[in-house]
Amino acid sequence: MTNFDDILEETGKFGRFQKRMFALLCLVSMPWAGVYVGIVFQGYTPNHWCRDSAVVEMREECGWTLEHSRRLTVPLVNSSGVLQQSSCKQYEVDWNTTSLTCDSKELNLSRIPTTDCKEGWEYDYVGRRSFVTEFDLVCSDAWLVDMYQATLNVGFLVGSIAIGYLADRFGRKMSFLMASLMNGIAGIVVAVAPNYVALLIFRMLYGFGVKGGWVAGYVLITEVVGVEYRRTVGVIYQMFFSVGLLFLPLFAYFITDWRWLQVVITAPYIFFLVYYWLVPESPRWLLSQNKKAKAVVIIEAMAKENRVPLPKNIESLADDEADSCTASFMDLVRTPNMRKQTFILSFNWFTSAVVYQGLIMRVGILGGNVYVDFLISTLVEFPAAFLILFTIERIGRRLPFATSNIVAGVSCFITACIPEHMFWFKTVVACIGRLGITMAFEMVVFVNTELYPTFVRNLGVSVCSTLCDIGGIVAPFLLYRLAVIWLELPLIIFGALAFMAGGLVLLLPETRGVPLPETIDDIEFPEKVKERMALKNQQLANLLPDNDVSTNKDPAVV
Repeated sequence: MTNFDDILEETGKFGRFQKRMFALLCLVSMPWAGVYVGIVFQGYTPNHWCRDSAVVEMREECGWTLEHSRRLTVPLVNSSGVLQQSSCKQYEVDWNTTSLTCDSKELNLSRIPTTDCKEGWEYDYVGRRSFVTEFDLVCSDAWLVDMYQATLNVGFLVGSIAIGYLADRFGRKMSFLMASLMNGIAGIVVAVAPNYVALLIFRMLYGFGVKGGWVAGYVLITEVVGVEYRRTVGVIYQMFFSVGLLFLPLFAYFITDWRWLQVVITAPYIFFLVYYWLVPESPRWLLSQNKKAKAVVIIEAMAKENRVPLPKNIESLADDEADSCTASFMDLVRTPNMRKQTFILSFNWFTSAVVYQGLIMRVGILGGNVYVDFLISTLVEFPAAFLILFTIERIGRRLPFATSNIVAGVSCFITACIPEHMFWFKTVVACIGRLGITMAFEMVVFVNTELYPTFVRNLGVSVCSTLCDIGGIVAPFLLYRLAVIWLELPLIIFGALAFMAGGLVLLLPETRGVPLPETIDDIEFPEKVKERMALKNQQLANLLPDNDVSTNKDPAVV
């Protein structure tokens, strides 16, 4: 019986049809970058200090500088052996009842007791308004900034499972469109949230559709190209996430209000609704659901757009009387190999999210020019894609995957030990760590799709990637709270996690050149797949003259 891979041999493994779909779906990765790490700019915490209305009034009346007025309000505290102005304390003085004049510049306040801020805070905006400054999420309420990112990942967690199931049950395309509609509505609602509680609720709803839609698009494109193109489309699809990261600081620089930045990040999801007319359903999924008639229509359109004849063996593509396969979570853990792969992939998703997201958000707490620092650290991600493309077909998936995790772990350890005065060396090593974890993050996605059968592939990716969402919930608390103890302490945790992930990857099977599995038996008995591939290649070799076998340019045949 003919399968979809046989059809691709005749209709084209990466023709005009697939290239058009690929170009459209790559755009899906760009706005996700803004959703995922937009907190660096939307949740930017500027320099701040306690507000005293009497001092503010005198500053305006007397023309004082901010430094002079802060001196009357903000005490000096010892931070890591350095005296600096407190962000959360003020002198316990009622300036309304004192004889404060415009000449009060030399007052000695060192013996005055201090107290917590009573009238809120003043901010050194530097032209940017974030939800931190709008809702006063500083000092004792600083942990609420972590909640902003955590609730997004809670949405990712629930949404990726739900949409992953729907994608395997009702189709990749319909789930993607449903997610895009939800993203467009929820994203705009986030931008108009009247208070912080509403912001968290809407942010969680926003996350519900973003990741699930992204995964559905990823699975859709990998299922319509030939086996030798899966790795290329998978890596480039994710590389457009890095392209989105390049645009994010540019937009944030010119759009200084976090609400309008949210609108700009959300707008593409509304545009993606036109994909209803531009992107077809996955024929591979339709065949797995015994919807042969619909699959044939799409294959005919594929052949026409690729300018090749319709395959002659299309009628033997599937058996309409076969039982339809439906996805179940138990399929991921019922058998030994599936269970092992699910555990290892889930842990790698968790580690990738914690380390990757932690290193990005770390840029926002190091000081300096956040726009330039963010841009430089993003540029490091692009070599990751080329390293993957260069190595995985020559070496395989497993070794580069494990190495990238280990390199990230070593870099985190070394960065934590480099003193601050060796700034450039510290930056270079940190960038190597960012490069390593970017490679690991990009590889876990397409390796995940290659290790699950078609009927449960979308659910498998979604379930494993829920650990990514748990990692995303943990990452901000891990970074911001531990950095208060020691700025480099989070890096030690990141390094240990990356090392463990790299070791576990070595237990996974190699998937280079192996067709996408169709059933669980293909996972549990990989030797049968190899025998089937060898038999197929022998049959093809017998059909060709001897001198044609060596000159055939199709890597799937040679």
